[in-house]
Amino acid sequence: MSLLQMPEDSSTPLTSSAHSRVMILTRKWPLPTAIAAMVFALLLPTTPLVAAGDANAAAAKLSILQPPPAGKIYHGVFPGGISGAEDDMTAQDLASYEKTVGKKVAWVYFSNNWFQSREFPEKTATWVREGGAVPFIRLMLRSTAEEKRKEKVFTLQAIIDGAFDADLRRWGQAAHRFGTPLLVEYGTECNGEWFPWNGRWHGGSQTSGFGDATKPDGPERFVAAYRHIVQTIRGEGAINITWVFHPDAHDTPDKEWNHFENYYPGNDVVDWIGISAYGPQTPMETECESLRQMMDSAYARLNKLAPNKPVLVLEFGCTAGSPAAHPSDWAQAALEDILTNRWPRVIGFSWWNERWENDDDPKHNTTMRVQDTPALTDVFRRELSGTRRLVERPVYTGTDQ
Repeated sequence: MSLLQMPEDSSTPLTSSAHSRVMILTRKWPLPTAIAAMVFALLLPTTPLVAAGDANAAAAKLSILQPPPAGKIYHGVFPGGISGAEDDMTAQDLASYEKTVGKKVAWVYFSNNWFQSREFPEKTATWVREGGAVPFIRLMLRSTAEEKRKEKVFTLQAIIDGAFDADLRRWGQAAHRFGTPLLVEYGTECNGEWFPWNGRWHGGSQTSGFGDATKPDGPERFVAAYRHIVQTIRGEGAINITWVFHPDAHDTPDKEWNHFENYYPGNDVVDWIGISAYGPQTPMETECESLRQMMDSAYARLNKLAPNKPVLVLEFGCTAGSPAAHPSDWAQAALEDILTNRWPRVIGFSWWNERWENDDDPKHNTTMRVQDTPALTDVFRRELSGTRRLVERPVYTGTDQ
């Protein structure tokens, strides 16, 4: 079981609870006072309330995702959408993927883009749960899906300063009410300059603008923002969340200050760690690395960074149409390495089953969808059915699986 930290004592006197409204009436009150108190209680909002200490006790009863049994491995997926925002996939997308590969998944990846909504994505999370999987939410505090740009609203400093605490508390309350396990990450591929939380946009290699003068400001601000997000959401009793730290296999830019080790927020706010590692992502790419090449290097670094945390291949994929690699060959080698336990601490993997347009030429369209390439379908069906390691459904706290 992952060891989640209980939230610190909150200075807020009351927090939300999914279970009951608490009304305290002392028997020593005079009758009119007691009646007045009862009337006041009936006029309170219908959101259940509980004392902060009791909220932590109630949250402790929530179910939490466990690592799979020893020697086993989880299989997850981003099942694809149509907009490229990675938040619009449907239950039909998931059913199509599972039918194609012949196996169920333990989690379903998707984005919670704050430029569209700051609310907990209850609708999507609910249908994922109803399908038997754990929702895996990419908490994307950004004001646009455009890449390689400076964030104007959800800056790391604004997060640190508490500008979005009300939103985060409301999000945490909704996650608590959801009750069942959630996987959540903030700062996807934090060492990649394509995302606005990368250190390039927040001080980069400078050391004099924030915190410790011996550490680069960009990554140090990310650490502070990540910790603030986790602590704020945990403070609402949402300990049913397993928090994930998610860098890319490549540090971009490849500068010492931008190494993913500098972004690690700390063992107390991270439960699992993992990597994105892709083959060609567009048909125009002419060079390719295997998953083995990328993971061998990243895995060694993760072992030094957080030797006691479970490891995931969080995102991997390879498009059709590139001269550098055929997706079926690339995926077969990748799945063989994963399923034969080349990296012993890896407890799960998720294929990025997406397609998108890159320009006006249809020949340049990316597709990593297993359904779109028959040879890739064959690889997945053969590799996933040919192993006894696969755990198709998540293991929760207290289950006998």
